[in-house]
Amino acid sequence: MNVRAAAAKVIYQVVDQGQSLSNVLPAAQQEIKDRDQALLQEICYGVLRWLPRLESITNKLMDKPLKGKQRVFHHLILVGLYQLGHMRIPAHAAVAETVNATKNLKKPQLRGLINAILRNYQRQQESLDQHAISHDAGRYGHPSWIVKMLKASYPEQLEAIVDANNTKAPMWLRVNRQHHNRDQYRTLLDEAGIATELHPQASDALRLLKPCDVTQLPGFADGWVSVQDAAAQLAVEYLQPQAGELILDCCAAPGGKTAHIMERQPDTQVVAIDCDDNRLARVHDNLKRLKLDAQVLCADARYPSQWWQGDKFDRILLDAPCSATGVIRRHPDIKWLRRADDIAALATLQAEIFDAMWQQLKSGGTLVYATCSITPQENSEQVKAFLARTPDATLVDSDPANPGRQILPGEEQMDGFYYAVLTKQ
Repeated sequence: MNVRAAAAKVIYQVVDQGQSLSNVLPAAQQEIKDRDQALLQEICYGVLRWLPRLESITNKLMDKPLKGKQRVFHHLILVGLYQLGHMRIPAHAAVAETVNATKNLKKPQLRGLINAILRNYQRQQESLDQHAISHDAGRYGHPSWIVKMLKASYPEQLEAIVDANNTKAPMWLRVNRQHHNRDQYRTLLDEAGIATELHPQASDALRLLKPCDVTQLPGFADGWVSVQDAAAQLAVEYLQPQAGELILDCCAAPGGKTAHIMERQPDTQVVAIDCDDNRLARVHDNLKRLKLDAQVLCADARYPSQWWQGDKFDRILLDAPCSATGVIRRHPDIKWLRRADDIAALATLQAEIFDAMWQQLKSGGTLVYATCSITPQENSEQVKAFLARTPDATLVDSDPANPGRQILPGEEQMDGFYYAVLTKQ
């Protein structure tokens, strides 16, 4: 399949049908040549990053919108505009290949329309680009509800957050200290010509100065190292697992934090639960590659009596289901799949899980509440409400008036994450 046609179909599935990019992109990559897979990803990520600008330009260039079965061609126009406005592909090649994609999409009669729109954009590019950033959604590349939330919650950091969200995420590694410590593995990377930087707090983390394929990483297939953002790696720094403990990783898929707990402290019994059986397959895959053994259960965290009759847990990592607004740079489709009213529903679900998990924690035990969100409703406000209704909960190393640690996207090259550590009296 023509790579531009494949991109148009992916964007149609995400924007119009509400499907996840992480689900539809891999399937689309199977339909194109291997050499085109990186290009497909670049186009899909780029269009979703700058969707409001591209939509604004398209609306100015079209007399009437494409509807129904022709909607995929609307997204093909966005694919063409993104190439012309944001990529180094020669303009003539971008136009020609985008027009040729109409054959794959079985509407060659639309060649003339696609060609005319892209040519008109070339002629009017400067004025159309200016128009595209005349409103907040186009200027920031985010839907209005996220911009509104950022202005209210992080007015001084707004520009930095949206800039971080609209750039490519760095590649962070988590060194498996059962094989090497971080300095030893960094030496192996140096010998392989792969330059890295350290993180000041995530003690197993290395950032590649230039991302590479995992097959180039020494010992990847043997479990020496995994790919995981430094912010996610901080979970184990806050959890501080100890030998001989029974530990629960709640909402564990895809399993990176489960594995990190066991790499850091192999003499633990770890139970990993998630309510999505399909996502649990990733947990099993990760544990298998790393040669680790955890008890993995498909379970709803709100109803522990249905899946757990054992002892209460020494430590619980509650990586709560959330809006994922902290990882937009890795998943730009989040901007268009999430809605403003999702946040209240997620906060209610988080509170239910929070209360249920607290009952599974031993007296004297530690619970780490974590999300990859940056909305206060899911994070600091959630923890404040929990503390107010839970007399035997104590916040650790944090101000109860502003509990926990909110990491913003791009801070120390990390994704956006939130952590709060609580102990049970």
